Amino acid sequence: MSLIHTLTILICLAALFSYVNHRLLKLPITIGLMAVALLFSLVLLGLGKLGFGIEAEAQRFIGAIDFNEALMHGMLGFLLFAGALHVKLDELLDLKWVVGTLAVVGTILSSLLIGGLGYFLFYLVGLPLPFLYCLLFGALISPTDPIAVMSILRQARLPKALEMKIVGESLFNDGVGVVLFFVVLNLLPKVSVSVIDVLVLFAEEALGGAALGLALGYLAYRMLRSVNNYQVEILITLALVMGSFGLADVLHTSGPIAVVVAGLLIGNHGRQWAMSETTREHLDNFWELLDELLNAVLFVLIGLEVLVLSFQYTYLLAGLVAIPLVLAARWLSVVLQIKLFSLVREFSARTITILT
Repeated sequence: MSLIHTLTILICLAALFSYVNHRLLKLPITIGLMAVALLFSLVLLGLGKLGFGIEAEAQRFIGAIDFNEALMHGMLGFLLFAGALHVKLDELLDLKWVVGTLAVVGTILSSLLIGGLGYFLFYLVGLPLPFLYCLLFGALISPTDPIAVMSILRQARLPKALEMKIVGESLFNDGVGVVLFFVVLNLLPKVSVSVIDVLVLFAEEALGGAALGLALGYLAYRMLRSVNNYQVEILITLALVMGSFGLADVLHTSGPIAVVVAGLLIGNHGRQWAMSETTREHLDNFWELLDELLNAVLFVLIGLEVLVLSFQYTYLLAGLVAIPLVLAARWLSVVLQIKLFSLVREFSARTITILT
């Protein structure tokens, strides 16, 4: 199936599922879309059991989509940039130590807890995995989802400081999680691993990504200052996202971190010093629409992935064990950090619960 046919089907399904959610379920858009897509997948599987054979065609369609490529090298950069555009840097800097610690230390701590405890728990349910594979799962599952977080926060009424902690952490821990994932992935083939190996890989991914995002973001900022045409300026931001991700891939550094840093620069200094009011309005409308469209397609894809999953008792049991494990690890990592910071900063009573 051609790319245009694949996109046509996904966007049509996203529109249909969004309509059903809006009229009937009235859930937050990301949760509602995934719920409707899951229900749709289960209906297809049920029809397949009855002999209709519809699910076979649907499975071929979903199986032909490279989910990793579509998300990690397609949608993720645009979604992170769209989120970073609206983060106020001065408010983020006021909470830099809290956000930075939650994003970096929290993600690493949660990954280690999940990896370590998962190593033993998965063995107990009959799914023994090497420790590095468990750690890989920890790095994959630990970051809070910035896409879902920002979508839900649009409809929630939270104190501004708490909202900034959540948004800031979700933006940066996604990048940290990707970096940690690739660090562990690069260590898998090695027989022995030194601390220096880990630090070098982490520096290449994290610091290299931040430096690249800053450099390309500044270049885009200078270009934006030299023109006053919103069509051209929107094209520059699109090129910034795609160029940052592509160049990061070539340089073996972190594309997500590069895009977040570039988005923060353009969303703050670029918005204030390099754009007219007309450009700001059109830029915000464009990126909000693109964000909603990609969100819809992504969560429809997640719901449809049920069609190609292998349903085995051991996997289901491991999944049931993993859910409380991940929640417990997240809670513990948040509690340890918030209790430490509460010695010098006041937090609302709901902070730990909401962050978990």
